[in-house]
Amino acid sequence: MSTLPVNGARGEVALRVGGVDLVIAAEINRLAAVSTALECKSFVDLYMRLLGVEVAATLAGVRHLAVKGDANAAVAKFKLSDMPACKEAFAAALQHALGDVGKDVATEEGAAAKRKKAPSRTATG
Repeated sequence: MSTLPVNGARGEVALRVGGVDLVIAAEINRLAAVSTALECKSFVDLYMRLLGVEVAATLAGVRHLAVKGDANAAVAKFKLSDMPACKEAFAAALQHALGDVGKDVATEEGAAAKRKKAPSRTATG
């Protein structure tokens, strides 16, 4: 992990890439920069690419989401072995940015599933 100070209340997440300490945050302007760099068409596309262990997306995420540390040095020293740490840090930063939105969606999906009645025995044959 990074040795740089992290403000968790702000959604900052420690990350070490290529031996370079960084702090990332999923701020809207930073997410927009990643989305533009990757030509994402939606937030879902951006989210899936950042968490999908895609090299180009990971490098763009490191470069644009870093709020502390030398992102360019980290990208220059990036190794494939850094991918799991990046995915974990991106997930934590995105979860903070989404806040309760993700929880609300999951709760509503669960409630909808409970409202559906199982088909009757006669209806299924």
